[in-house]
Amino acid sequence: MRKQIVAGNWKMNLNQVESLQLIEALKSTKNTSRAEVLVAPNFTALAASVEALKGTNIGVAAQNMHQAECGAFTGEISAQMLLGVGVNSVILGHSERREYFSEYGELLSAKVDAALNHNMQVIFCFGELLDDRESDQHFDVVTEQLTESLFHLPAAAWKNIVLAYEPVWAIGTGMTASPEQAQDMHAFVRKTVADHYDNAVANNCPILYGGSVKPANASLIFSKPDVDGGLIGGAALSADDFTAIINAI
Repeated sequence: MRKQIVAGNWKMNLNQVESLQLIEALKSTKNTSRAEVLVAPNFTALAASVEALKGTNIGVAAQNMHQAECGAFTGEISAQMLLGVGVNSVILGHSERREYFSEYGELLSAKVDAALNHNMQVIFCFGELLDDRESDQHFDVVTEQLTESLFHLPAAAWKNIVLAYEPVWAIGTGMTASPEQAQDMHAFVRKTVADHYDNAVANNCPILYGGSVKPANASLIFSKPDVDGGLIGGAALSADDFTAIINAI
């Protein structure tokens, strides 16, 4: 059975004190799901968050990392630095990194390689713009994103890959892909991976949905056979909302 995951991306929100307050609130809520749960605080709160979550069923992921091992890259964070504070999962390719920081195929491929070289779990984000969907190019765009950054990997590397489909038009807009739209894309992605590798790789790879998931729509979205959880943005900043989404698995 595929792993189910709910990951909360806190983005550039919450200082260390606020992050720890949210963690304490999450620890006091009742999580009844067997899904893997992750939170992704900002870099300054990572070490403290790892310490605060020891002994719980909640892990910590980073929101990004640099592709180099070390060097003259002022302001950047390497895989070894993340591992050094107990973080072994990283989000790569988020739509905001693509849009605001011009992170695309070759660069993301190098970041994926760097993370996998350290046996980290990669949550790889991809998805189309509204123009892509309205022009019926969304499947082509997604195929290109996966091909450029992931399809150079050997099949064995996919044990550490988690895919996260983000319809960019549904992030932070209040719009949400319908459960049927989410399932259609997730099924397409799974078939695309199977065509490039095999059914075993495709069927073992979790594919998360990310795009304005809320307690009100989580159950319907997660009920679809190829949706294995969610990458949650705004709702992850509320302990009650995030727990409700986790429990919807």
